[in-house]
Amino acid sequence: MTSADERTAYIRSMIHPTTRKAACQLDWGPISAILDPEDVLTTARDLMAAAAHAEMDVAFLNWCRTSLKVDTLTAGHMLRDIRGVRPSPAGKPALRIEACAGFHTGLPYVHIARGSMKGELSPDEARTMAGHWTHAVHAAQLDVRLGYVLGNYPQLTPGDIAQIFTDLQQVQR
Repeated sequence: MTSADERTAYIRSMIHPTTRKAACQLDWGPISAILDPEDVLTTARDLMAAAAHAEMDVAFLNWCRTSLKVDTLTAGHMLRDIRGVRPSPAGKPALRIEACAGFHTGLPYVHIARGSMKGELSPDEARTMAGHWTHAVHAAQLDVRLGYVLGNYPQLTPGDIAQIFTDLQQVQR
């Protein structure tokens, strides 16, 4: 059995240790990665899109079965064809993201993965996750600005500034 910490993908703001630019830290089970804000925002956008697509896919399958009186296999083939013509979004997401219509449950899902880690979210959970990822980017941008401003105060040592950021991250959780 895995603990909740191993199943939960955590994202937080940070200042990149070498470039000193805004960045985000992803921790998910054995995976730990420093991500560019652009990739984090792309991931948030794709999570939102996958949530909407999953809900639309379920609605489409239900409509095919009830209004068109099409069998499940044919409806599935129609959905596959529709998915094939959906535009692929630009950008480099930090996660593999896929909209899914539960064949047996009839429920929408969003599958996420990176490396050896995999997860399944409801559309609302995917939207909430997208919000957290967007928030982390904004916080990272503020971290850089705050670090710059605090560096103008000679009475603050680098250790003092590091402690301020540690305290802020504790409040952020």
